[in-house]
Amino acid sequence: MIRKNWKFAGADREKAAEIAEEFCLDPLAALLLTARGITENEDIERFLFCGDIISDPYELCDMDRAVERIDRAIENYEKIMIFGDYDADGVTSTALLYLYLSKQGANVSYYIPDRASEGYGISKQAVEKFARDGVNLIITVDNGISAVEETELAKSLGTDVIITDHHKVGEKLPEAVAVVNPHREDCECPFKEYAGVGVALKLVCALEGDNDSVISEYGDLAAIGTLADVVEITDENRVIVKKGLEIINKSPRKGIKALIETANASARNMNASNVVYMLAPRINAAGRMGSAMLAAKLMITDSSAEAMEIAEKTETANRERQSVENEITQKAISLIEENDKIKYAPVIVVSGEGWHQGVIGIVASRLVSRYGKPAVVISTDGEEGKGSCRSIEGYSIYDALLFAGDMLTHFGGHTLAAGFGIKTSEIDAFREKICKFKPLYKMPFLSLNIDFNIKPSFITNDLLETLSMLEPYGMGNAQPCFCVKKAVLRAVKPVGEGKHLRLLLSKDGYDINAIMFSVGLKEFPFEAGDTVDIAFKVERNEYRGEVRPSVHIQDIRFSDFDFEKFNNSVRTYEKYRTGEALNEKEINLLTPDRAFFSGVYKFLKTKNCFTRDIEAFCRRSGCPYVRASTLRLSLDVMCELGLAQLKDGCYIINETAGRVELGSSKILKALAAQKEKCKEE
Repeated sequence: MIRKNWKFAGADREKAAEIAEEFCLDPLAALLLTARGITENEDIERFLFCGDIISDPYELCDMDRAVERIDRAIENYEKIMIFGDYDADGVTSTALLYLYLSKQGANVSYYIPDRASEGYGISKQAVEKFARDGVNLIITVDNGISAVEETELAKSLGTDVIITDHHKVGEKLPEAVAVVNPHREDCECPFKEYAGVGVALKLVCALEGDNDSVISEYGDLAAIGTLADVVEITDENRVIVKKGLEIINKSPRKGIKALIETANASARNMNASNVVYMLAPRINAAGRMGSAMLAAKLMITDSSAEAMEIAEKTETANRERQSVENEITQKAISLIEENDKIKYAPVIVVSGEGWHQGVIGIVASRLVSRYGKPAVVISTDGEEGKGSCRSIEGYSIYDALLFAGDMLTHFGGHTLAAGFGIKTSEIDAFREKICKFKPLYKMPFLSLNIDFNIKPSFITNDLLETLSMLEPYGMGNAQPCFCVKKAVLRAVKPVGEGKHLRLLLSKDGYDINAIMFSVGLKEFPFEAGDTVDIAFKVERNEYRGEVRPSVHIQDIRFSDFDFEKFNNSVRTYEKYRTGEALNEKEINLLTPDRAFFSGVYKFLKTKNCFTRDIEAFCRRSGCPYVRASTLRLSLDVMCELGLAQLKDGCYIINETAGRVELGSSKILKALAAQKEKCKEE
């Protein structure tokens, strides 16, 4: 289990009491507002009673030019082509704009490129095909801001282009009829964090001349795309998602209803979390495993039978995606575990021939969770490779790619997620260079944001009601995460075919029944009787008409755990394993003396078999957390000398091993030689 850095928000109990009294709020809800920095009356009113806070769409640059050109195309029955993207944001953007323009009687079609064969964004080939087909106007949604050459080509072929996008703006704007992007430097709109579907929604609001009716009709699509693209759920996005969820729960369009039913979520009250983890992955699966055109058709169809047929196909695609994703993840982990320079590097870079490009981003996310550091997964096809990156808070993977940009054929993305192209022959050099972008000891740790400590007695249905007041949750308004300290672990039970764990904990006479997903018994280093701290979220669980709070563990650690000392020590060990030069202080920390080594050996011998989890090893053997690196190196030496072996995730004593000389260890000799070199320098 990777250790996360728990960061507690600055909840203000005195201010929360004032807010609770002023706004007649539950005290816990008021405390959560202070933890999010929402303490001014105006901000509180805007957050809690957001109403219809939708700004004038014409505050977006070029909106007037876009509306004028589209109105003219509708009036003259010109051929309009909507060019979308293959993720859930792009699919919902495409569907939203297509449905509106069709309703206005426009001669409109839509196209979403194939992820594998065409890649992201509009291509010159697509522009040429549209021109041959007589398309007069191309409107991009959720893409196009970097299509400078493609826009010039369209112009030369007599095809106008309108770009609507929300991605970072490059050095040069495309010379389109209109470029509607809130991130333009000259755009002074009050809110800028729209998803692609949010920009498309604003365009339709401008075309219609009315915000309310547009959101009432298309808010469901806008909510799904906004949540799926992990943009901030604040300000206008909060309004969009809130109203969209109301539509989904009251009168979902046929495609969304079918998607809910095939996901076995029909009995649920769909909230933001359900959309993110149930609906969005199924929409994305169509684009990952086949064609996103299918998902767009699902969002557009008015036939219940067709909707169910397509939804079942997306469900099949999602299952296929999960299977392929799991297979590639296991291959990636095997490659990482076999190569110290990959496993212990500050940024993990792993590649494989023929890995499905539609899932490598998800695989990268899983590697981040497993190893606690940024991950890059590259799918190679002969001499060409396509990479997908995921990062952690405090480390901009986009800037890292910029640093290594001379090795890439192209790249783009955001702070925490990005993609690129690369020659296969450059991958090893790229791995070395990207790891130099930020030295190992400056790499941030994977963090977990926690609102505040809570008493177990507060985990009731009343808490569920309180939490519902602050919905919808998402980036910028994260689902609350609580902490209970010094709870006693009473029982651990594997569930879900051993893939998850059911935990029973207790504190102050109250029991806490909790679930910990994606952690098996072999990976779980804690035992009944341990005193632990738990970080968790509380979900609404309904079974046979009865509603109960469900505790979902996000992380668990021994109550006396010192994160900083432990992880700084582990980083020293990782630096050693990558072959990077060590200073004398680091060598001294790593090198065990005879007494330390003997203590580790005796402890392991009493246990015979013990987990490889170093935090648990420190805790149970009495090793100070600051010497976690010394412990790890001692275990390496024991395995080197044949005193122990690492098998199935556990260290096992070799009972037949004879007497050995500690000084014969090649590992210790190499460290001693490094130390002498440091002294000479």
